[in-house]
Amino acid sequence: MTVYDLLTDFTIASALILVGQLLRAKIKFFQEFFMPASMIAGFLGLLLGKQFLNVLPFSGSAGSYAGVLIIIIFGVVGLNGFSGSMKGMGKRLIGFTMYRNVIFFIQFALGIAACLTLVKLAAPEINPGFGILMASGFTGGHGTAAAVGKTLGDLGWAEASDLAMTFATVGILTGIFGGLAFIKVATKRGWTAYVKDFKYISGDMKTGMIEKKNRVSMGEETTSSVSLESLAFHLCLVLLISGGGYLLNSKVIAVYLVKGAPDFTVAFIVGLIFFLLFKKTPLYDYIDKDVNSRISGAATDYLVFFGVAMINVSVIIEYAIPLIIEILVGFVCVFLTMIPLGSSMNNKSWFERAIFCFGYCTGVFAIGFVLLRIVDPENKSCTVDDIALSPWLNFVEIVVWSLFPTMLVAGQGWTVVGISAAVAVASIAVAMLCKAWWGKEPLAGRGSET
Repeated sequence: MTVYDLLTDFTIASALILVGQLLRAKIKFFQEFFMPASMIAGFLGLLLGKQFLNVLPFSGSAGSYAGVLIIIIFGVVGLNGFSGSMKGMGKRLIGFTMYRNVIFFIQFALGIAACLTLVKLAAPEINPGFGILMASGFTGGHGTAAAVGKTLGDLGWAEASDLAMTFATVGILTGIFGGLAFIKVATKRGWTAYVKDFKYISGDMKTGMIEKKNRVSMGEETTSSVSLESLAFHLCLVLLISGGGYLLNSKVIAVYLVKGAPDFTVAFIVGLIFFLLFKKTPLYDYIDKDVNSRISGAATDYLVFFGVAMINVSVIIEYAIPLIIEILVGFVCVFLTMIPLGSSMNNKSWFERAIFCFGYCTGVFAIGFVLLRIVDPENKSCTVDDIALSPWLNFVEIVVWSLFPTMLVAGQGWTVVGISAAVAVASIAVAMLCKAWWGKEPLAGRGSET
């Protein structure tokens, strides 16, 4: 790949995102479903890409951009730090962290149990590793699905990779259309804290085009362009932290400490350290959080485009019945993610926090960001902050994705089910003991975090 391949990929993405914005502004269907321009553009890229019409010259690296862009997004979260009252943050974080534990492990418990019972009845000769593939695609996404598929392939099951990628594709589509359906219901029932019923939403939000009278500044200039353009100054800081986090992880942490730590988590930590060191110094007076957030928002738009446009749509007909069974189990899992778990383990802004988790546990963080951006475009629910502040699950995932496939192939399926169920139940118990359980609260009218 050359730098011109990078330029070509982003040129295509930019053109399609602009087309997506035009379609959002003009077509009622896209307005009704709050579809972001980047999502519309992503589907156009998927249709015109190599898997269908094959008229767009994407490079072979186009599928990796989402993983890089998410590092920038979390680097900005750390750099911007925290402000406002910290009251209630402890219970909020405990509830949210335990919530993430439950929705992660519930897919293993139910998915593998279904494989050992229902799928075995329909296809007695099915490989015992099949049970983990739904979770690898839904909560893991295409990257994890590829890794788990390769592991099972190395253990002698060649078709695992194709099946895993199929689950990942179905998961992402579930996240998009299921998430939009949830949002439509939520706005009508008053579950959302920042977006109300669609009929009361302004034309600006419907079309995505802001009228002059409603426009606000994107941020302040903190450096003189005679010396350094203010946007360049902020971009330097963001890239320094994001790239620095990646280099620290790949050159130091992975070599001398532990392999597999998520790059975006390390970038967040680097940004947070920067914030803590400099927040009371003159340097931080020249950092405008709004400008940083705009850089992060732009990265999110491109992340969404490449995340959707590069979807793998392979379907394995031979495994149609087992696939359908596990997909239906996956639907049950992600429905539980929203109700009752999402509403019980989050208090203020419960829907915004739950819909983000619904999105990322049906494929990739990109889908979570899309759904969150629809209902909470300014991150007033503090969802992104709390995701970054509860990173331990990312390290648990490394162990799980490495250990569980081997255990399944070795015939220890029920052991895996037991471990997963025990962690999920224990997480709910911890939330209750810490009074981070709001199961008796009404779904509507809980208000916002800020």
